[in-house]
Amino acid sequence: MNILSIQSHVAYGHVGNSAAVFPLQRLGVEVWPVNTVQFSNHTGYGAWRGRVLGGAAIRQLVQGIDERGVLGRCDGVLSGYLGSRDTGEAVVDAVGWVKAANPAARYCCDPVIGDAERGVFVRRGIPQFIKERLLPLADTVTPNQFELGHLAGRATATLADVAAALDAAHACGPRVVLVTSLAVDDTPSDALDLVVSEASERWRLRLPRLPVVANGAGDAVAALFFAHHLRARRAAEAMALSASAMFGVLRRTAEAGAGEMLLVEAQDELMTPSRVFVPQRI
Repeated sequence: MNILSIQSHVAYGHVGNSAAVFPLQRLGVEVWPVNTVQFSNHTGYGAWRGRVLGGAAIRQLVQGIDERGVLGRCDGVLSGYLGSRDTGEAVVDAVGWVKAANPAARYCCDPVIGDAERGVFVRRGIPQFIKERLLPLADTVTPNQFELGHLAGRATATLADVAAALDAAHACGPRVVLVTSLAVDDTPSDALDLVVSEASERWRLRLPRLPVVANGAGDAVAALFFAHHLRARRAAEAMALSASAMFGVLRRTAEAGAGEMLLVEAQDELMTPSRVFVPQRI
């Protein structure tokens, strides 16, 4: 399996491609990473160095891959953090090129917009661009709860609210919607939920809440879910495999008191999670 991953990259820590590439490789996926930014560390530290890569640079990299004659063997495109609208337009072009070369290829949009703690943390215009330009192209979208509400333009406080927001997300184009970091009115305070929606099926998976804040966990879950879904074509199974794997990584990270995800040290969890969680149909 080959996946073109167009995301941010940091030298220190694990977000964007720095969180997605290694887990995908451990699953046996050949990853073609194209970086939208080159930063020293993620912006949550408050200070960083590096630069945003323009759309022209991203197009050149994808065109160079195309010149190798391999885009027809690309099974999927994964996109994450967009540094600018220009970057987003380059993603649109890349998805078009891949699907022209391989009509069976899928596109997974991880709509990085913000979170409940920090609100919107991307540049102005990016959320609207994601909704209007990327969601109509996407086969799969993987928002957190805050991003789902932002894209759907409605509250997500209850499971009924989430169901309505999922309907709104599907109406934008994606056939599969995975919602991460979900806490609704019936979610226990010591737990977090994930919900996946595909066709007429919806499933919820409940995980114990861990005492760790891990930037990039959502990026890794999106990548793992996309790969597992491309293989199994069953959304509930892909959610269970990806969530169980990341729970194991984050549990090991919390136990070590580490400030960044221990992806390499806990890599066995990516392949064989020590605890497997079972989703329930809702």
